[in-house]
Amino acid sequence: MKFAVLLVLVFAICCSPQPDTPPPAGPVRATPPAPEASQASQAPHAPQAPKIVFLGDSLTAGLGLPSTQSFPSLIGQKLKEKGLDYEIVNAGVSGDTSAGGLRRLDWSLDGNVRVLIVALGANDGLRGLSTSEMKKNLAAVLDRARERNVPVILAGMEAPPNYGPDYTRDFRSVYTELAAEYDVRFIPFLLQGVAGNASLNQGDGIHPNPRGAAMVADLVWKELESELRRQKQ
Repeated sequence: MKFAVLLVLVFAICCSPQPDTPPPAGPVRATPPAPEASQASQAPHAPQAPKIVFLGDSLTAGLGLPSTQSFPSLIGQKLKEKGLDYEIVNAGVSGDTSAGGLRRLDWSLDGNVRVLIVALGANDGLRGLSTSEMKKNLAAVLDRARERNVPVILAGMEAPPNYGPDYTRDFRSVYTELAAEYDVRFIPFLLQGVAGNASLNQGDGIHPNPRGAAMVADLVWKELESELRRQKQ
């Protein structure tokens, strides 16, 4: 019961509607370039660092946290520690729905994108939007990524319980069915182990605090690391 109430609060506050615009923050390099590399990057035809793009809402944007503490930035730190040079693109926009994410997908996939992490749908659940429309939007995201040969990691979310068990079941099924249909790496619940735990959330009891964000980063990192390892084989 406590978890269900907290889920309602998660959706009611962390996913409040905002304009569907690209995130203001620019991409962050996982590894700072050496002086020589920095100079080379100014050359007309210098190769771009491969990108890892995180497409999501306020949970991805790291609302309420310093930019260095969002879970995509923490993953960038993990990459740096392992000597892996990737550009982290945090394409998280507070209040974004699956439709909003789809509208800005082409911008998000610009450049040499090696992996796309999709963490959308929380706001669809908050507003009780059609699960069939959400599935259609997410499928379009997966289709476009497939067309560009960009591997996807799909992160699921839970619907607030106030819409009833049928909606909750259908909402969850959107992610499981798409993960199976498109054969993508899958994280059933982005906030697994974090949602409902006051010690892992900010003062509002909703958004992950630095410790909670670190747990989310660890959860996503397991799938991302496996994908990057596969690409190097």
